[in-house]
Formats: sequence, structure tokens, C-alpha cells
Amino acid sequence: MPSADAPITDDNATAERLRDALADAVIENRKAIGKTLDGAIINAVRTVPRHLFTPGLGLEEAYADDSPIMKRDGQGTALSSVSAPWLQAMMLQQADLAPGMRVLEIGSGGYNAALISEVVGEAGTVVTLDIDPEVCKRAEQGLTDAGYDDLVTVVCADGEFGAADHAPFDRIIVTVSAPDIPPAWIEQLTDDGKLIVPLRIRGLERSFVFKQDGDRLRCEEFELCGFVPMQGAGEARQRLVALHGDDIMLRVDDRQPVEAEPLRQALTEPRHEAWSGVVIGGMEPWDDLDLWLATVSQSYGYLVATPIGFDSGIVDLAKRWGMSAVWDCDTIAYLAWRPAGPNGDSREFGAFAHGPNATALASRLVGHVRGWDHDQRHGAGPKFEVLPTDLLGGDLSSGLVVEKRHSRVVISWPSTPGRTGQAAHTGHQQTKE
Repeated sequence: MPSADAPITDDNATAERLRDALADAVIENRKAIGKTLDGAIINAVRTVPRHLFTPGLGLEEAYADDSPIMKRDGQGTALSSVSAPWLQAMMLQQADLAPGMRVLEIGSGGYNAALISEVVGEAGTVVTLDIDPEVCKRAEQGLTDAGYDDLVTVVCADGEFGAADHAPFDRIIVTVSAPDIPPAWIEQLTDDGKLIVPLRIRGLERSFVFKQDGDRLRCEEFELCGFVPMQGAGEARQRLVALHGDDIMLRVDDRQPVEAEPLRQALTEPRHEAWSGVVIGGMEPWDDLDLWLATVSQSYGYLVATPIGFDSGIVDLAKRWGMSAVWDCDTIAYLAWRPAGPNGDSREFGAFAHGPNATALASRLVGHVRGWDHDQRHGAGPKFEVLPTDLLGGDLSSGLVVEKRHSRVVISWPSTPGRTGQAAHTGHQQTKE
């Protein structure tokens, strides 16, 4: 691997200390959610000089366990970032890398490719690809400065089409938010290869591990994540529907129908609330609830607000970055919570709703929360499959079928022994994205 005989300076010593601290922070981050990391990944974090891939940032910023934005468009939307180290380490753990593997990274910056190179070793092959020439140039410079230029190949191209000249790959790791899985990614995998991709389904993004199983991809595991959106031929960004100027908006995936004006009017009406009796502890994970609501609801999106919208009192969002929402033609309801328990350190889920059918829609959302609590909470979680668009309906698994441009994604929830109710879908519910 790259030579370690650079002259020792105060900056080098500081960078080494910060790398060790970063690796320790990543370990603690994973331990806090009951996860571990392979030693090879931790050693890579301790080895690769991250600051050489973040020009313009100081050492402390470069080694913070967050995601610095390196490029924005004219509207301020993030186009390129160096992903947070905990997230990169998580995806590398998902990839189950081994020495000698051939790996394609889609979405570059250089640092993650260097981490991959450390894990797969000199016998491995690493190709990192990005559509943006500026990002590719930055990646090339960082890889050269860090001594990985002979170990990593940088390709400037549209990630939608992969890197056929370098295929096949044992692993394809996508580090941009993907609205779909294009055929090239599947075609360029080895027969036992794995695709690790932050796939967006009904606006919810998870880092999935997919493996081929006959005519479909099956998910082996998934985790929460967040990435800048994919650009190029495969770009399909989420839509923001303004409900109160630009300060309160409904974020939906492209093809879900929304009539904005009736929902704008709905927010001018009094708020109705309903409570579920479902309580979670302060640190208990509940991200499966969002997935459940997205699966069982005809409409699903995220209600989001700027600081002005958040403080306006028109909506009451439990999280500043938004809450799950459902709607019909002229009424909107969104997930809420309030303090619960003797010390107020737990939370009870409920629903806030506005519009002519507020009572009914809030009750429906609360019913879904209770269904999750009764049938799926602490269960095995949903299963995901990705199938070709031309597969006949009779060959589809039961569940929510999300129609995408290249594929169909099926979300199903297993029945839990001893439980009854909404646990598993027995037919097909279809939606387009």
C-alpha cells in the first residue's frame, strides 16, 4: 500500500492523531446501535489521510465524523460531498469486502476509493466513477497526493451505465442516492456479486445489499443512510410541493399525484389530533415505522419545513427534517409525538391532520401506527426484492409494488407467529415513482 515515509511534521502528527480519534468515533457510533466493524475497515480509516481529499478544509473539519459539502449548484443544492466516515464504514461493512476483489464505486471523491483499496489490497481492483469532471479531478489529485493513484482508476462517466470496460465486479458500491437500479449495474456484477446501493423507495432512502437470485435481486440487509442525489440519465429527484410558500412543503416522489391547492387550503383549517397509545423509549429505533406507513398508505411523503415554517405554528413537526405524511384530495395528516412516561423521556405516537376529512385521516394514520406496533414492531422487518419491469404479475411476490423506470421494487412484511392483523400483504398494491 502507499508508502508511509513522508517527513514527520506537526501537521502530519496532528492528522495521525485525528485519524485515530475518527476511527475511535466510528467504532463508538456503530457500537451505540449494536453493530461492529471489521478490523480491516478500521485500519483503513486509521491509514488513509482524509484531509488530502477535502481541499479547502482545515484538519479538524476534514476529520470530523460528518459529511462536508464540496460542491453546490446555483440554488444551493448539494451536488458533491465527502460522505461521513461512519456512513462509509457502514457501507464497506455491508459490502463484505475481501482481498483481491474487483470493486466499482459509483459516486466519487477519492477518499472512499482509497479506503476500499486498503481493504482489497494490491491484488484487488478499484474503479471509482463520477459524472462531474471537477469531482473526478479532485479525486485524482487526492489519490495522487495520498499515494493511491496506481491502485485506483478514476473514470469520468455517467454512473447509470456503470464501467463496462472494467467489468465484471465482485462488488458495486453506489454512494449517491439512486431512484432506481439500472440494468448495467446488474449486468456488470459477477454471478455471486453484491450491489450496495442507497435506493430511494417512496422517498425513503436506505442502503441496501442486493444479491442476484434468478430473475430478481433480493435484499440481504439494509440500514438508514443519506446521500446527495444521482445526476445524469438516471436522475429523478423528489418533488417539493409548496403548501405554505416555500416554508412548508410536502416532499414526494415524482409520480405520486398531489393536488397542491386543496392541501394548501387544508393547512388554513384547525388542526385535529389523535393519539395511538403506542409509546417508544428515548433511544429505541423506529425507522421501520416510516417504511410501514409508506407500504400500507395509498399516498405517502414527508412534510418538511424551513426554520420559519417550523416556528410558524401552522404545523407541529416533531423532527426538524420532517415527518411522515399521508393525504387525500383535500386533507393531510402527518405523524406526531408527545412526551410520555413518568419522566417524559418516552414518546407516544399520534397524528395531526388538517382539512375536511381530518378526523378520519388522523384515525387512519393512528390505525397504521397501531398495526405496526401490534404486527411488526421488534419483528424481522420488511423484505425487498427488485424485479424486471417485464415480469408478469403472477410472478410477483405479494406486497407493495413500486413501479420504477427500469425495475419493480416489491416491499413485503412477514407474518409474525402469534400475531394477527395487517402483518403481511396477501395481494399487490401498486404505485409508480
